[in-house]
Amino acid sequence: MNGREELKLLEDICDEAKREGKLDEEAVEKLREAFGERFDRAWRLVEEGRIKRYVFQPSERTMWIAVGKEKEYLLLPEAAYCSCDDFYYRVVDGEAALCYHLIAQRLAETLERFEEVYEGDEFYDDLMAEWRSQALEG
Repeated sequence: MNGREELKLLEDICDEAKREGKLDEEAVEKLREAFGERFDRAWRLVEEGRIKRYVFQPSERTMWIAVGKEKEYLLLPEAAYCSCDDFYYRVVDGEAALCYHLIAQRLAETLERFEEVYEGDEFYDDLMAEWRSQALEG
């Protein structure tokens, strides 16, 4: 399955899950078949509540974060970007369409299984600098 097909499958399954309010076993198996270990790792992030959506007030700017074992990864789902090493080594090189953090974000958003964090706009620059510096440490 190529990257475009992976993305379409994920979107189709997420659309259906949103309508149904859940991810059924058939969908889980399709995702596992398409993404392999990346799906299992993504699903673990969702189940463990390690996807966060930061909403900055009053601007309503939104940032997505995946909480890893050692650091947090900045996710830009609209751009299909993640600050993790897997993104740089597998996605940029064309081996995969998405890293598992981006798969987890999409599933968490669809199923509304993420932690929502509200911060004042005055914290936006500091948090972005922190997330960017963690990405550079990788």
